[in-house]
Amino acid sequence: MTADLSIVAIIPLYNGARWINQSIDSVLAQTLKPDEFIVVDDGSTDNGPAIVERLARDHAIRLLRKPNGGQSSARNFGVARSKSALIALLDQDDAWYPHHLETLIEPFRKPRGIPLGWVYSNLDEIDESGGMANKRLIDMLSTENPKRSLVTCLSRDMFVLPSASLISREAFDKIGGFDERLSGYEDDDLFLRLFRAGYDNIYIDEPLSKWRIYPTSTSYTYRMAQSRMIYAKKLFDGFPDAPMRKLYWSRDCIAPRFTHQTLANCAAALERRDAEMFRTAVSHLRIVLPHLSWKRRLVLSAALACFGEFNIALAAYRTRSVTWPIARKLLLA
Repeated sequence: MTADLSIVAIIPLYNGARWINQSIDSVLAQTLKPDEFIVVDDGSTDNGPAIVERLARDHAIRLLRKPNGGQSSARNFGVARSKSALIALLDQDDAWYPHHLETLIEPFRKPRGIPLGWVYSNLDEIDESGGMANKRLIDMLSTENPKRSLVTCLSRDMFVLPSASLISREAFDKIGGFDERLSGYEDDDLFLRLFRAGYDNIYIDEPLSKWRIYPTSTSYTYRMAQSRMIYAKKLFDGFPDAPMRKLYWSRDCIAPRFTHQTLANCAAALERRDAEMFRTAVSHLRIVLPHLSWKRRLVLSAALACFGEFNIALAAYRTRSVTWPIARKLLLA
């Protein structure tokens, strides 16, 4: 029997009028056309949906509308209202190269003993204007591809972007789709659960999409910081240390990862003179603190006692060229 290789392309849209035309054009330019093309308006207040409606007059695009619930909710909404066997997600500010779908589908054509959960690729990073920032970005991140180790998946960001992936609907449905509590790290959470469920993954070492990063994108928001900590708590609950088995997932993998990222948020808050952002980062450090090794816990406790207040930390930040490398080395050693 011939396997079902139908594809649905889904773009979640929220106040993305600036970018949506470009992302839709990249879908329409595919050398392998998707069988379904859905844009989910997640409660936009700009004219993004009107742009989609105009394009839909000449192209087979379904515009679905829902109240704002976040990107995870919009993606799940689109998947639930489609029927294709393979799911291709594209963020509103990203774009696909023309051979994106044609290349990602190839591994799904081959018979396999272990079910294939997803195929993903390298990508290029572009800036706000669409200019090239970094080619072959995954090569610069020293991450494991394809994903083979739970330690690696827990210890660092996975950098499996939905916009650079093609996902099996069967696998997606089995694990319950995206966690709608997350508006950041929902991609790591999804692909980690696919990995844990035993699905295989294949990495294509060729840029097939363009990932747009800029100062006001989701990656830099307060919402992202909050979502990061929801995800951290989820990992702490799901992977507790088991000293009797000499497994220290939380102590050695999860806690150092989120300490590093939250310290970066502290530094960014001081750089921006953003007291609220700093206080949020400090509160997140206190959540991670109990999961650290005794040495890191001691150093971080002392640092929070001395520099946990914004004005004191801001004054000390002026000497960061000396103190920051030392503190970072002690905390992450």
